[in-house]
Amino acid sequence: MRGAVRHTEEVKVDVRTLDGKTMTADAATVPVGSALRIAPAFVASSDDSTPGIRVSVEGEYVPDEGRYVIREIRARALEPDVRESGLRRAPTQAIIQVAVPHCIALQLAGEGPDKPWTTVADISAVEGRLIPDWIATEATKRGSNDARMDVIEILYGASALAGLPPVKAVQMELNVPHRTAADWIKKARIAGRLSGMNYHVGRQADG
Repeated sequence: MRGAVRHTEEVKVDVRTLDGKTMTADAATVPVGSALRIAPAFVASSDDSTPGIRVSVEGEYVPDEGRYVIREIRARALEPDVRESGLRRAPTQAIIQVAVPHCIALQLAGEGPDKPWTTVADISAVEGRLIPDWIATEATKRGSNDARMDVIEILYGASALAGLPPVKAVQMELNVPHRTAADWIKKARIAGRLSGMNYHVGRQADG
Protein backbone atom coordinates (compact mmCIF):
# COMPACT_ATOMS: atom_id res chain seq x y z
CA MET A 1 0.00 0.00 0.00
CA ARG A 2 1.28 3.45 -0.92
CA GLY A 3 0.55 6.87 0.50
CA ALA A 4 1.65 6.56 4.13
CA VAL A 5 3.87 9.61 3.94
CA ARG A 6 1.23 12.32 3.72
CA HIS A 7 -2.21 12.86 5.18
CA THR A 8 -3.70 15.41 2.79
CA GLU A 9 -7.08 13.70 2.85
CA GLU A 10 -7.20 14.11 6.64
CA VAL A 11 -5.59 17.53 7.14
CA LYS A 12 -5.86 20.57 4.87
CA VAL A 13 -3.00 22.98 5.44
CA ASP A 14 -2.29 26.55 4.37
CA VAL A 15 1.48 26.97 3.92
CA ARG A 16 3.06 30.43 3.88
CA THR A 17 6.39 32.19 4.18
CA LEU A 18 7.23 34.00 7.40
CA ASP A 19 6.08 37.29 5.86
CA GLY A 20 2.64 35.85 5.11
CA LYS A 21 2.95 35.11 1.39
CA THR A 22 1.60 31.87 -0.07
CA MET A 23 4.42 29.33 -0.32
CA THR A 24 5.60 28.83 -3.92
CA ALA A 25 8.73 27.49 -5.62
CA ASP A 26 10.09 31.06 -5.70
CA ALA A 27 10.37 31.00 -1.90
CA ALA A 28 12.66 27.94 -2.02
CA THR A 29 16.12 29.52 -2.05
CA VAL A 30 18.29 27.14 0.00
CA PRO A 31 20.06 24.42 -2.05
CA VAL A 32 20.08 20.88 -0.66
CA GLY A 33 20.88 17.51 -2.19
CA SER A 34 22.10 17.72 -5.77
CA ALA A 35 19.19 19.53 -7.41
CA LEU A 36 16.66 20.61 -4.79
CA ARG A 37 15.92 23.96 -3.21
CA ILE A 38 13.92 24.48 -0.03
CA ALA A 39 12.30 27.38 1.73
CA PRO A 40 14.37 28.55 4.72
CA ALA A 41 11.25 28.63 6.91
CA PHE A 42 7.49 28.21 6.79
CA VAL A 43 4.27 28.77 8.70
CA ALA A 44 1.65 26.04 8.24
CA SER A 45 -1.88 26.49 9.55
CA SER A 46 -4.85 24.15 9.67
CA ASP A 47 -8.45 24.66 10.73
CA ASP A 48 -9.29 21.03 9.94
CA SER A 49 -6.87 19.24 12.21
CA THR A 50 -8.86 19.77 15.41
CA PRO A 51 -12.52 20.91 15.45
CA GLY A 52 -12.91 24.50 16.60
CA ILE A 53 -9.16 25.18 16.76
CA ARG A 54 -6.70 26.71 14.30
CA VAL A 55 -3.24 25.20 14.74
CA SER A 56 -0.24 27.04 13.30
CA VAL A 57 3.27 25.61 13.15
CA GLU A 58 6.39 27.65 12.38
CA GLY A 59 9.38 25.67 11.11
CA GLU A 60 12.94 26.72 10.24
CA TYR A 61 15.53 24.77 8.28
CA VAL A 62 18.63 24.14 10.40
CA PRO A 63 21.58 22.92 8.27
CA ASP A 64 23.34 21.21 11.18
CA GLU A 65 20.20 19.17 11.83
CA GLY A 66 19.46 18.55 8.16
CA ARG A 67 15.74 19.11 8.73
CA TYR A 68 13.10 21.63 9.68
CA VAL A 69 13.07 22.43 13.38
CA ILE A 70 9.82 23.65 14.90
CA ARG A 71 10.24 27.09 16.45
CA GLU A 72 6.67 27.79 17.50
CA ILE A 73 3.26 26.10 17.74
CA ARG A 74 0.17 28.27 18.20
CA ALA A 75 -3.43 27.23 18.81
CA ARG A 76 -6.37 29.62 18.50
CA ALA A 77 -9.98 28.86 19.40
CA LEU A 78 -12.37 29.49 16.50
CA GLU A 79 -15.52 29.09 18.58
CA PRO A 80 -16.59 29.40 22.23
CA ASP A 81 -16.16 26.62 24.75
CA VAL A 82 -13.40 24.73 22.96
CA ARG A 83 -12.35 21.75 25.04
CA GLU A 84 -8.77 21.72 26.32
CA SER A 85 -8.51 18.08 25.30
CA GLY A 86 -8.71 19.24 21.68
CA LEU A 87 -5.47 21.15 22.13
CA ARG A 88 -3.71 18.01 23.30
CA ARG A 89 -4.91 16.11 20.23
CA ALA A 90 -3.74 18.69 17.68
CA PRO A 91 -1.81 16.64 15.06
CA THR A 92 1.25 18.82 14.72
CA GLN A 93 3.24 16.12 12.91
CA ALA A 94 0.50 15.63 10.30
CA ILE A 95 0.50 19.37 9.58
CA ILE A 96 4.27 19.31 9.09
CA GLN A 97 4.03 16.29 6.78
CA VAL A 98 1.65 18.13 4.49
CA ALA A 99 3.55 21.43 4.67
CA VAL A 100 7.07 20.26 3.79
CA PRO A 101 6.35 19.19 0.16
CA HIS A 102 5.18 22.78 -0.46
CA CYS A 103 8.61 23.98 0.71
CA ILE A 104 10.72 21.78 -1.61
CA ALA A 105 11.33 22.90 -5.20
CA LEU A 106 12.85 21.07 -8.16
CA GLN A 107 13.16 21.31 -11.93
CA LEU A 108 11.48 18.59 -13.96
CA ALA A 109 13.49 16.86 -16.69
CA GLY A 110 12.84 17.70 -20.34
CA GLU A 111 11.81 21.31 -19.83
CA GLY A 112 14.70 22.97 -21.72
CA PRO A 113 17.66 25.01 -20.43
CA ASP A 114 15.52 27.47 -18.49
CA LYS A 115 13.41 24.93 -16.68
CA PRO A 116 10.81 26.39 -14.32
CA TRP A 117 10.98 25.44 -10.67
CA THR A 118 8.01 23.62 -9.19
CA THR A 119 7.26 22.30 -5.73
CA VAL A 120 6.95 18.66 -4.77
CA ALA A 121 3.36 19.44 -3.76
CA ASP A 122 2.68 20.67 -7.30
CA ILE A 123 3.75 17.37 -8.89
CA SER A 124 1.80 15.22 -6.45
CA ALA A 125 -0.99 14.02 -8.71
CA VAL A 126 -2.99 12.14 -6.10
CA GLU A 127 -3.76 13.11 -2.54
CA GLY A 128 -1.80 10.99 -0.11
CA ARG A 129 1.09 10.54 -2.54
CA LEU A 130 4.36 12.44 -2.85
CA ILE A 131 4.99 11.45 -6.45
CA PRO A 132 2.61 10.41 -9.25
CA ASP A 133 2.50 6.84 -10.52
CA TRP A 134 4.38 7.54 -13.76
CA ILE A 135 7.40 8.87 -11.88
CA ALA A 136 7.34 5.92 -9.47
CA THR A 137 7.15 3.49 -12.40
CA GLU A 138 10.11 5.12 -14.15
CA ALA A 139 12.19 5.02 -10.97
CA THR A 140 11.74 1.29 -10.45
CA LYS A 141 12.60 0.23 -14.00
CA ARG A 142 15.73 -1.88 -14.37
CA GLY A 143 18.69 0.29 -15.36
CA SER A 144 16.99 3.62 -14.61
CA ASN A 145 19.70 4.71 -12.19
CA ASP A 146 19.56 8.47 -12.80
CA ALA A 147 15.75 8.62 -12.66
CA ARG A 148 15.78 6.47 -9.54
CA MET A 149 18.31 8.67 -7.78
CA ASP A 150 16.22 11.74 -8.67
CA VAL A 151 13.18 10.17 -7.04
CA ILE A 152 15.11 8.96 -3.99
CA GLU A 153 16.37 12.51 -3.49
CA ILE A 154 12.81 13.85 -3.59
CA LEU A 155 11.38 11.19 -1.28
CA TYR A 156 14.27 11.37 1.16
CA GLY A 157 14.03 15.16 1.29
CA ALA A 158 10.27 15.27 1.77
CA SER A 159 10.44 12.79 4.64
CA ALA A 160 13.74 13.61 6.37
CA LEU A 161 13.11 17.36 6.34
CA ALA A 162 9.80 16.67 8.08
CA GLY A 163 11.43 14.36 10.64
CA LEU A 164 9.89 11.20 9.16
CA PRO A 165 11.56 7.86 8.28
CA PRO A 166 12.86 8.09 4.67
CA VAL A 167 13.20 4.33 4.22
CA LYS A 168 9.50 3.91 4.92
CA ALA A 169 8.68 6.70 2.47
CA VAL A 170 10.66 5.00 -0.31
CA GLN A 171 9.08 1.64 0.53
CA MET A 172 5.55 2.95 0.37
CA GLU A 173 5.89 5.31 -2.59
CA LEU A 174 7.85 2.90 -4.82
CA ASN A 175 6.33 -0.32 -3.47
CA VAL A 176 9.70 -1.95 -2.77
CA PRO A 177 11.01 -4.00 0.18
CA HIS A 178 12.70 -2.31 3.16
CA ARG A 179 16.08 -3.73 2.18
CA THR A 180 15.82 -2.32 -1.36
CA ALA A 181 14.72 1.08 -0.10
CA ALA A 182 17.61 1.26 2.36
CA ASP A 183 20.09 0.23 -0.35
CA TRP A 184 18.87 2.89 -2.78
CA ILE A 185 19.10 5.56 -0.08
CA LYS A 186 22.64 4.46 0.75
CA LYS A 187 23.65 4.73 -2.90
CA ALA A 188 22.03 8.14 -3.20
CA ARG A 189 23.99 9.43 -0.21
CA ILE A 190 27.27 8.06 -1.59
CA ALA A 191 26.48 9.83 -4.87
CA GLY A 192 26.10 13.14 -3.01
CA ARG A 193 22.36 13.32 -3.59
CA LEU A 194 21.32 13.81 0.03
CA SER A 195 23.61 16.56 1.30
CA GLY A 196 22.00 18.92 3.77
CA MET A 197 19.28 16.42 4.67
CA ASN A 198 19.40 13.96 7.57
CA TYR A 199 17.00 11.73 9.42
CA HIS A 200 17.65 11.20 13.12
CA VAL A 201 16.15 7.92 14.24
CA GLY A 202 13.65 8.40 17.03
CA ARG A 203 13.27 12.15 16.51
CA GLN A 204 10.21 13.83 15.03
CA ALA A 205 10.21 17.31 13.56
CA ASP A 206 8.33 18.57 16.58
CA GLY A 207 10.39 16.59 19.06
